[in-house]
This record gives sequence, C-alpha cells and structure tokens, in this order.
Amino acid sequence: MEVAERAETWRLGSWLQWAQLVVGLAGYALSIVLMIRSGLGLGPWDAFHVGLARRVGISVGAASIATGMAIVAASLLIGIRPGPATLANMVLIGAMVDVMLPWVPPASGLAWEYGVHLAGIAVCGLSTGCYIAARLGEGPRDGLIVGLSTRTRLSVRLVRTTVELSALLLGWAMGGPVGVGTLLFAFGIGPAMQWGMRIFRVQDQPGPASDEP
Repeated sequence: MEVAERAETWRLGSWLQWAQLVVGLAGYALSIVLMIRSGLGLGPWDAFHVGLARRVGISVGAASIATGMAIVAASLLIGIRPGPATLANMVLIGAMVDVMLPWVPPASGLAWEYGVHLAGIAVCGLSTGCYIAARLGEGPRDGLIVGLSTRTRLSVRLVRTTVELSALLLGWAMGGPVGVGTLLFAFGIGPAMQWGMRIFRVQDQPGPASDEP
C-alpha cells in the first residue's frame, strides 16, 4: 500500500463518516450473531472466534477483540500502523456481538436455520459496503493481509486464502462451528459484498477500500 494511502487511514474524518462506520459495524456484528444462531457453521474468522471463546472460556466478542489486538500487534511488527478506524473496528464489532447475542434466539427448524444464515450473509454484505463507503480505513485483518502481501511479494489472493484457511483450521480444532454454513458463507459472501458495495457506490469513490473487518 502506498504511503499516501496508509496515511489516509489516520485522518479523523467527519462525524457523518463515523456515524456511517458505526452503523456498518453494527450491521456486521448483527450478521455474525445471525450466523451463529443459525447453527449451520461460520466463516473462517468467526469460527476461530467461537472456538477460542469455547476453549478459553470467554465471550465471543471478547475473543474477537483479543484476536484483533493480536493481529494489530503482529501488524506493528511488520511496520503496519493501525488507524483510528482500525481500532474502532477491532473493539466495536466484538462489543456489539456480545450485546446482541443474548437478544437473538437460536433458529428452530431447518427452514429457519437456512433462512437466518442466508439473511446473515446478506446483512454482512450490505454492512461491509456501508462501512467501506465511510472511507475511514480497513479492518485489522485486511491491514495484516496487505502488509504480508507487500513484504512477501505474494498476491493478496494467496495471502488471504492462506490466512483464512489457517484461521478456519484452528477454529475447527478448537471446536468452532464448521459446517454447511461455512460453505454457504464461502460462496455467498463475495456476491453479497459486491451487492453491498454497489448499493453504497464504493466503486465510484477514490481511495483505499477494505473487504473485511
């Protein structure tokens, strides 16, 4: 990532941008809760967070925040400085997952399970477009992936695939929920994100964009 682009992640932005970021992160947290409550399995990072929470005995949100802190620390070691939006992303999603989770009951019945999970994927895509459009910087995982890609000279696609497969395997090993919902997420999140980014016209805006918190 160019220096000018990285520096842009440190700009404070307007209150409207921050309001949009918070709304997007809240929607992202809701999407995680919906997919957890579907009981069908989660994407790589969420499976890792749930597995870590079960293994260590902490909340899912706390596991998400702890993982984000570790990723930010690793990013600093390779020279990637987190911006204010990166830190907000790291803390707010985990905190909001913990707030929302008790209020959303588990899905009952196969039709509801699939319906809730697919709704979660759709909300995830829409929320991703919302928070990216705020133009306040990427999430901690994206920053790490970009940094690793830059320093190893490997493609972002290869680095991201390797990192996410590693997160998925570790999550599964710790008892994280991996199942048909994991496949639904793998094949559905791309189109959902493209839909969300089109709604918020992310392609029409200059500057860096992120595709995951």
